Amino acid sequence: MNYAFIGLGNMSQAIIAGMITSGKFQPQQIYGFNRTYSKTAILQDKLQIKGCKSLEEAVSAADVIILGVQPQQLEQLYPSLRELVTTQQLIVSIAAGKSIHTISSALQHPLVARVMPNINSIVGSSTTGFAAADSFTTQQYAIIEEIFNSIGSTIMIPESQFDIFSAIAGASPAFTYLYIDSLARAAVREGMEKKLALQIAADSVLGSAKMVLQSAEHPWELVDQVCSPGGTTIQGVSSLQNNHFASTIYEAVSAVIEKDRILQ
Repeated sequence: MNYAFIGLGNMSQAIIAGMITSGKFQPQQIYGFNRTYSKTAILQDKLQIKGCKSLEEAVSAADVIILGVQPQQLEQLYPSLRELVTTQQLIVSIAAGKSIHTISSALQHPLVARVMPNINSIVGSSTTGFAAADSFTTQQYAIIEEIFNSIGSTIMIPESQFDIFSAIAGASPAFTYLYIDSLARAAVREGMEKKLALQIAADSVLGSAKMVLQSAEHPWELVDQVCSPGGTTIQGVSSLQNNHFASTIYEAVSAVIEKDRILQ
């Protein structure tokens, strides 16, 4: 089975690298096309994939076509792609805000899936949302899951909730990076060296995430476990609450969802 990536931005590159690193895919199975060929040539040299000089070359070689272009560029791609896609090819879009129905109608093609990896795919820890057209078979679902499991975990979600997913999985890494950096900067203000502070902050957030995933207890119960009566941690938690920590997160999530709906 062959795979063609149309658009070779950071996300496509991370997915390709993850596929190859997993050992389940060979570089010669992967074709890449980018409108700027220099980027294609660099990736071909780096990962030994097959670089293509035309859209037709990439599409004609593939069983699965991954659309890695920006949402705004997808509109320009439809006419050319519609003429090239064959009946049995699977179309997978990672473009934010573009529904399965929109892409399927534009391409006049029923086998369309929508996925949303996040930036953590670069380190093999993406949380990827996945939805597909009703016409997908169990085997076709498995093909797509195998690709994206190579860069982390894949979660099936109703497409109607993709805008929510885009906020809590797609955008939240940026929120988390900001939180980690803020923790570290607070430590620097108190006299700690930045590199050490970042290591401690990031490792603590990683451990906390593992606790939430592996514990049977609700996050608020875990908060209570850390907060001793009259202790230091409850003072910090109270300060966060007084400064609208939770409502600020709610507003950030709502802002992402609103923008995602505009893109649709």
